[in-house]
Amino acid sequence: MTITTNEPLWTIEEVSAFLRIPVDTLYQWRSRRTGPRAFKVGRHLRYDPSEVRSWLTGQGGANGRR
Repeated sequence: MTITTNEPLWTIEEVSAFLRIPVDTLYQWRSRRTGPRAFKVGRHLRYDPSEVRSWLTGQGGANGRR
């Protein structure tokens, strides 16, 4: 894992709020390996905010729409 900023890692609740999706959706994406990459820190999931933003940017396709 390479953290590119000094920004603290996000909890699953913070990612849920940022993406405006339910926490359960993030858990489903994690099990399907389709969502932003999460890291286990002890028994907790943490997300690198820059990776979440990068993942989100990559979801738009060539013209920014799906």
